[in-house]
Amino acid sequence: MPEPTVREPFIDVPPDVPGIRGLFAFKPETGAALSGFAQQLLRGPSPLTPGERETIATFVSSRNNTYFCTQSHAATAALLVDGGRATIDAVIDDVETAAVDPKLRALLRIADKVRESGLDVTGEDVAAARAAGAKDEDIHDAVLVAAAFCMFNRYVDGLAAITPRDPAAYEQMGQRLAGSGYLPD
Repeated sequence: MPEPTVREPFIDVPPDVPGIRGLFAFKPETGAALSGFAQQLLRGPSPLTPGERETIATFVSSRNNTYFCTQSHAATAALLVDGGRATIDAVIDDVETAAVDPKLRALLRIADKVRESGLDVTGEDVAAARAAGAKDEDIHDAVLVAAAFCMFNRYVDGLAAITPRDPAAYEQMGQRLAGSGYLPD
């Protein structure tokens, strides 16, 4: 993924609060609702593990070229999946050759289509996911994570949220998100 374009935030966000949390601080009521949604989406009950959902979030964010979300969710996913960062980087580089479960690969293919347009998802895509072991709830949750991350990506990029360049910042975010989730501290 290319380095982020350095831009000044388009709105007055706290200078020491990067990414989406800075946007949440700008409008706390919206931030609370979106944090709760992210918590439910990525840590709530699902047949997909938190690591699988974080992998989908990372993959969609990388395909949308949203550096902040890609790096923060890749750092989180790396702590939650077998193979760690190498697995996540492989998914970002080429989902077709990444060492992931066939069910997750099929769900990532669907997520990529959702990223472009929900109308791109076909019955054949769903049948392939089912043949790989996905159930209806797996497919539902993968589509919802993909759709939600398109929104989160556009929110972060559309307001030019603060995007750190230091990889250590993302490692810290990943530790916090993997350990504590998405609700405000």
